[in-house]
Amino acid sequence: MNIHEYQAKELLNQFGIPTPQGKVASTPEEAQQIADSFESSVAVVKAQIHAGGRGKGGGVKVVKDKSEVRTVASQILGMQLVTHQTGPEGKTVSKVLVEQGLAIATELYAGVVLDRNIGMPVLMASSEGGVDIEEVAANTPEKILKEAIDARYGLRPFQARRLAKALGLSGRSLKEASGIFIKLARLCVETDASLVEINPLIVTEEGGVLALDAKFNVDDNALYRHKNIAAYRDLSEEDPKEVEAKKYGLSYISLDGTIGCMVNGAGLAMSTMDIIKLHGSSPANFLDVGGGANQEKVAAAFRIILGDPNVKAILVNIFGGIMKCDVIALGVIEAARELGVGVPLVVRLEGTNVKQGRALLAESGLNIIRANDMTDAAEKVVAAAKGE
Repeated sequence: MNIHEYQAKELLNQFGIPTPQGKVASTPEEAQQIADSFESSVAVVKAQIHAGGRGKGGGVKVVKDKSEVRTVASQILGMQLVTHQTGPEGKTVSKVLVEQGLAIATELYAGVVLDRNIGMPVLMASSEGGVDIEEVAANTPEKILKEAIDARYGLRPFQARRLAKALGLSGRSLKEASGIFIKLARLCVETDASLVEINPLIVTEEGGVLALDAKFNVDDNALYRHKNIAAYRDLSEEDPKEVEAKKYGLSYISLDGTIGCMVNGAGLAMSTMDIIKLHGSSPANFLDVGGGANQEKVAAAFRIILGDPNVKAILVNIFGGIMKCDVIALGVIEAARELGVGVPLVVRLEGTNVKQGRALLAESGLNIIRANDMTDAAEKVVAAAKGE
């Protein structure tokens, strides 16, 4: 689950990591009131959406005279902000974070992410703050410093100091950055985060170190342990189809193709998408109904797939293990009758009770295209989507 920058900064503050003075606003008037409370005459207005690249898209503005914050906020609030992470449709800005401007001497990068090669979280730091860390990794990988984190003990003080020194820090800045690194590692481990990122981590002209920006992703499977973080969820930032899928325990991700997919098992779902691409088309979604799907789940899956106007055909690809093919066949038949599927429907069944499942489809009287194997299913659904 993603959260907004202002929410991520609340978590940073809870773990003792300093951030600039600021608050979130949903109206230009609120934004101005927040700016008026700052001692500094400089303020920053930042659009709050679940996407990076906001500054490049016009969603972050430095206001040199804080009396102009209302005007700037009115320009950002309500805008359709397009970044490299939103897609061409962009996202509507409904909130802005208004922060006090700071005199920045240096911009650094700090983040914690799971390194699957060693099975441990790793704290990464770089002197190249304020730019995409992917660019740094591609162009100057030697500037990315890493320290593995033992979840039992956290980041050790000597590791934190080693990173801070390698970044060229000294005195007050070295001490404060070392403390932030230790707290950042603890935050990641204790909240079950999959990513915690501060970019940039700034050093002020006075030598103080603060998190100027923050990104936080948490493992959905751990949210039951973190009710406070689950409360941060912003449904308006999520795909409505994905929100609906979660209600029924379906794993769904919207894509930009034309063939809707309903599959059981993540591996088979990935293979299904691959074979659709191999035969010249593209999947409209990833949808795993799981190993214990019932007729209600199947009907919900159909409704979600059909809610995508780009879908030209649907492929149901089921390997019956725990889930029996006859149960899936009944779910498909019932859903097709109830919803009136208006696009070609290709069904491939294999596994437990496959004969009974195929017989039910054949006897249903519905216009269901039956497939014998993966290749046959892919060929038929691609052709059907093209109207062949």
